[in-house]
This record gives sequence, C-alpha cells and structure tokens, in this order.
Amino acid sequence: MSSVEIKPKKPLPDVGELVVGTVKEVYDFGAYLSLDEYGGIRAFLPWSEVATRMVRNIRYVVKEGQKVVVKVIRVYRARGQVDVSLKRVTDPERRKKMMWWKRVLKAATIIKMVAERIGKSDDEAFREVLWRLDDHYGDPLTGLEKAVIYGERALKEARVPEDWIKPLIEEAKSRIKIKQVKISGIFTLTTMAGDGVKRIRSVLETIKAAVEKYGGDQIKVRIYSVGSPKYRIDLQSHEYKIMERALARALDEGRRAAKDLGVTFAFERLKNV
Repeated sequence: MSSVEIKPKKPLPDVGELVVGTVKEVYDFGAYLSLDEYGGIRAFLPWSEVATRMVRNIRYVVKEGQKVVVKVIRVYRARGQVDVSLKRVTDPERRKKMMWWKRVLKAATIIKMVAERIGKSDDEAFREVLWRLDDHYGDPLTGLEKAVIYGERALKEARVPEDWIKPLIEEAKSRIKIKQVKISGIFTLTTMAGDGVKRIRSVLETIKAAVEKYGGDQIKVRIYSVGSPKYRIDLQSHEYKIMERALARALDEGRRAAKDLGVTFAFERLKNV
C-alpha cells in the first residue's frame, strides 16, 4: 500500500469502529499496532481478541508489518490509547474496509498534489476536500470520479471550496480512468400499414426520448437500422443501474406506442463483451 500520510478526521476512533492498522510488535500476550488512518496512534490487540479459535502461537495469525482491519473495543481518551479486536471483524467487513482504505489513499495522493500546486497545506487538503468527499460520497475517490464525469457540480455538492474545484478536476481527469458499460439490444418492429415507415420511426423516437428522459446526460443512446425490420439500440454510461432503469422505462413506453400505432414489437437483449 501507499505510504501517503493521512490526516485523521478526528483525534481518536469510536468504540465499534473498523480501522486499518499496521502490526508493529508481536508478543505472547498480544500485539501493538499503529492505526494508519489515525496518524499512527498506538493500539493494543490482546491475545484473546486475535482469533475465534485457540491458537498456540499468536504469530500464526499476525506478523510484524502486516496490514489488518480491526474493530475498536475500548478507547482511553485521556491517554490517547485504543484497544482493538481482530476476531470481531467479519471477512466481508474486512474486504469492504480495505477497499475503502485503498481508495482513500489514491484520492489522497491526487488531492495532495493539487494542494502543493495551489499553495494549500496537507491539513487544508484533508479538511476541505478529502473528508468532505468521503462524507458526501462514502469514499473520496468516488467524489473525484464523479467530478471527472459530471464536472464542477459533483465537488460543489460536497461543499468543496471554489479555489480547489478547477485544479482538482484537471488532476483527476489526468489520473482517473472511468470505466463505461454498454447495453445493446435488437428491436423487431413490423406493420402492414401504408405509412408503416412513419409509424416505426415514431416508436423508435419514443424509445430514444424515454431513455434521454430517464437517463438524462448520464447515458449516451444510439438507435439505428441493422436491416428492416430489425433496429439496434446501444446505451453507454458510467452508471449501470441508471442505464438499466432507463432502458426498462423506455421499453415500457415503446411497447405502449407500438400498440397504439398497430406495430408489432419484440426486443432481444444482446450480450455485451
């Protein structure tokens, strides 16, 4: 993992909180950790909190230099000390927390580079940007990804100060690659009416308008003929759930329009590779 120093959001964690730590010292009675997201404060992991099963040697479970996710079980605020548990953390909790931590580190690297460029301190970088993005989006990298896609409004919604916004977007665009997903399908539309071409065009326009209505600027849509009576739709977006929802609404409206116009309607979803 990165060695980026993280300025904590608060001086000490709360009881029950999951934290990332680095094992520093291991003894028969327990281990001492430094809490990565709390400025390296010292935490004690008692032997009884290492594993749910009996282990003959604590070093079978933890070793110096190991990154672990632990749960805070006691906080001594007057002394600035913390006791933690390893055995009370489930595998899903561990994976989720570690993923969050990796995303915090990546976001912190980008934000600190911008801070240096615009003459801000590390404390200002974390207080004014990183933790505000984390509070608003669940992790700060998500906030930067949203800024790459949607621009200034994504940062303003998280109350990031104005003087950060343009340089943050520039740096994020150069360092974050946003993955897009695609949905495709084939419509089969037929009618025996004399103005059948016009009716089919009206159905396709209804579908396209519905995608744009429910997906807004988050979805790119293209509908084109692949040989009458078949027409292909391609949807592309960074937001898979929004795209699925917009397509479902568009299919409903397309079917209604086709029924009203006497057009037979069929849709086949294609597998996107």
